[in-house]
Amino acid sequence: MGQYTQEIRSTAPIIRDFLNYMLVVKGKSQLTVDEYYKDLRTFYRYIKISRGMAEQSEFDSISITDVDLDLIGSVTLSDAFDFMNYCIDERDNHAATRARKACSLRVFYKYLTNKVHLIETNPLSELDTPKIGKTLPKYLSLEESVRLLQAVDGPNRERDYCILTLFLNCGMRLSELCGINLSDIRDDNTLRLVGKGNKERIVYLNNACTSAVSVYLRVRPTDGVHDKNALFLSRMKKRISPRMVEEIVYKYLDKAGLGGRGLSAHKLRHTAATLMYQHGQVDVRVLKDILGHENLGTTEIYTHLSNQQLENAANANPLNNIDTQKK
Repeated sequence: MGQYTQEIRSTAPIIRDFLNYMLVVKGKSQLTVDEYYKDLRTFYRYIKISRGMAEQSEFDSISITDVDLDLIGSVTLSDAFDFMNYCIDERDNHAATRARKACSLRVFYKYLTNKVHLIETNPLSELDTPKIGKTLPKYLSLEESVRLLQAVDGPNRERDYCILTLFLNCGMRLSELCGINLSDIRDDNTLRLVGKGNKERIVYLNNACTSAVSVYLRVRPTDGVHDKNALFLSRMKKRISPRMVEEIVYKYLDKAGLGGRGLSAHKLRHTAATLMYQHGQVDVRVLKDILGHENLGTTEIYTHLSNQQLENAANANPLNNIDTQKK
């Protein structure tokens, strides 16, 4: 269940139908659907203010349950441009945030025009996406990665070490790690992950990963567990949350003297890809499959890769044979 599930259930029927379509028919993740909802909620709150239907001072409490086809159909391209300016001047949104909002609006109005035919002409078909400046991804060097692993200690060291090891060796997303079930771990040293849009993929667990998982499973609680199939558990014996994993990563980054650099759980994903590419000479097309990407910053045509190539890539990670876990 998503963070905004209850709000979505009581929102305007047209918006709710769109979100359900994106979730069920298009197979978007609940997180993506939540982002669509937040963007549409912000936009129609702004529209209601611009139409004199609400006050700016009430922005965060303005309801969009009464947004109907008349209001939706009255939106013009100028309204969208004004909204983008509002996001800059009043909400201090960065280009990436505004680009996402523009995408949400285009997708919604395309749905209304082409799928359910509730409006004849799409007024936002020409809404441009703000240009996002390209920046180099932050990541840890090989030496820093080892320092991070060596910093793990405390009562949950087996679990925390396993979490960091999977991030650094497999390059999985935060949501993918939290969603791992015991049944996803296969006897052939492979792991099933469910990524964006509920797309499944298989990653290979190298020696470092299988060792870390094995050590953790020996101490993983079994009694009183709320989600018996969840691999990683919280102190309350529930499936570990993304927020808690982020706190674990921040904790050991600080302990290893690597804090304050904008590093995060997601940056450990960048680290895994960088280590495999720079030190393991793994082809970028292989990295696409490992990371579950349609595109890895290149324009190369996606190429299907053999399972042997994926296994070789996992074993090529230089952390494969490094085990600093305290016995």
